[in-house]
Amino acid sequence: MNKITESSSKYNDLEKMSVGELLANINKEDQTVPQAIERILPQIERFVLACVSRMRKGGRLFYLGAGTSGRLGIVDASECPPTFGVEHGIVVGLIAGGDSAIRKAVEFAEDDKEQGWKDLLEYDINENDVIVGIAASGTTPYVLGAIEKANSSGNLTGGITCNPNSPLDQLAQHSMVPIVGPEFVTGSTRMKSGTAQKLVLNMISTSVMIQLGKVRGNKMVDMQLSNDKLVDRGTKMIMQETGLEYEKANELLLEHGSVRKAVDSVRNA
Repeated sequence: MNKITESSSKYNDLEKMSVGELLANINKEDQTVPQAIERILPQIERFVLACVSRMRKGGRLFYLGAGTSGRLGIVDASECPPTFGVEHGIVVGLIAGGDSAIRKAVEFAEDDKEQGWKDLLEYDINENDVIVGIAASGTTPYVLGAIEKANSSGNLTGGITCNPNSPLDQLAQHSMVPIVGPEFVTGSTRMKSGTAQKLVLNMISTSVMIQLGKVRGNKMVDMQLSNDKLVDRGTKMIMQETGLEYEKANELLLEHGSVRKAVDSVRNA
């Protein structure tokens, strides 16, 4: 298979470029990523609609990847509880090699075709759960094995890859393939491919959570109040929605524990 992600960079003699030239050329390449995603918005939309349908029945969303792809899935999943107030375990990121691989690569972990499904089974996977495989190359055995098993188990599956006609593209029920072309440094898929994957993951989780009622207006009304900055943000949201002074809004927020409940307490009074 001819992997676009492994094809030679459009640029050569990188070591001879000035810092300014390096930065300008990297930026030039990065600007092509949103355009690549725009071309696959219908595919992302179809997946999100199918995902929301499963999650309304109690399903969970699992991201599965190796290396950079796995880390991006974990980042997106880990932000869902503080941002949208969902329980831990509703959106889950899994990486080949386990949690230690988040910081340090685990050799050959991605080559085990059975381990991805084994990792999912630890979460008591059911038919409403949604499995998204993330692999820039589209050939990672850890991901492919899990998607194959998920398909046969009746799960909804998605795939995010930057190589069209790759095994993941062909295997996932909902394939999302932003074709970003060769990387600035040949084969370094942490660059444009990683950026594309992160943007697609952001779009999936954000649109799913909005559809599930976790945003009101344009506000994160269920966000966790895990630091002073978020308490201050929540207080100002309540002020904006109710017209209350800061002190009273802050008091209500701390009493009710969420922007949504605090605002509703005023509206229902």
